[in-house]
Amino acid sequence: MTKEVYGNTWETEVEEDGAFVRHQTSFRQRCSADPGAEFPAEANRYHLYVSYACPWAHRTLLVRGLKGLGSVISVDVVDPILPRSGWSFDTGTTGATGDRVNGFKDLREAYFSSNPSYEGAITVPVFWDKNTGKIVNNESSEIIRFLNSEFQAFAEHRELDLYPEPLRERIDELNDWIYPAINNGVYRCGFATTQAAYSAAFELLFEAMQRVEDILSKQRYLTGDQITEADVRLFTTLVRFDAVYVTHFKTNLRRVVDYPGIWRFVRDIYQLPGVAATVNMTHIKRHYFESHRHINPSGIVPDGPEIDFEAAPDRLASTPS
Repeated sequence: MTKEVYGNTWETEVEEDGAFVRHQTSFRQRCSADPGAEFPAEANRYHLYVSYACPWAHRTLLVRGLKGLGSVISVDVVDPILPRSGWSFDTGTTGATGDRVNGFKDLREAYFSSNPSYEGAITVPVFWDKNTGKIVNNESSEIIRFLNSEFQAFAEHRELDLYPEPLRERIDELNDWIYPAINNGVYRCGFATTQAAYSAAFELLFEAMQRVEDILSKQRYLTGDQITEADVRLFTTLVRFDAVYVTHFKTNLRRVVDYPGIWRFVRDIYQLPGVAATVNMTHIKRHYFESHRHINPSGIVPDGPEIDFEAAPDRLASTPS
């Protein structure tokens, strides 16, 4: 029997009712500061395979940058175009690095090297162990957790805790509704194949967007005056929203710039040290508009819109909600 491996998800994760349902990731090991761990936190042992285009991979780049782990965890960037066969290490687009660790031509090689009988999607991010030549984890929500906590000995910004104990319950509660309604909600709009599935996702998305606006109109970040992983997870969707999702995924009730609190929040995070370098709008736009030919058959990439992420965010003095 031929094993089922697929490079994209928009054709394989749509249910009979036309709703897009994202599958679970498969590699779920974690790094630990415990020296006896199977994957102990060590400098220069681990490597990230990412796409600048992908909001899930973008989370890991942001946490790596915010924590100051750039000198101890290396990164390679795939080509922005995602064909049916999966992400490639083609270097024809500026910013795509190729694979400087293993010399793989395609990301699927990392998956098959880790598990020759692997079945499923070839996704980013991938957290790779150079010592064992295996994937440790390909679930972004778990990668950002252990980057935040387990690599403290190597972090330049140890004072930053994106998942602090007093705020964990609140962060988890925020993630629980922001992920399905907004992070995955834009995809549920864009990849829906029936009007009913699209409209249900659209309604949930903009109810959640207004809920976020109500929070951010009163305070700087989702939990108050301290940036947390909830903000990181939300930002990577919002920074793509007006340039891609409004038109490509038909999420056009309102734009980010139409929400004063959300628009201030996006600019605020974008202007934090190191964040702008992780936002590659060329890769983002080329990926969505050129890869999703079932939505955009001609593959034309729009020249606009103009978005000034450098405009002063007029930061709020905030209190926890």
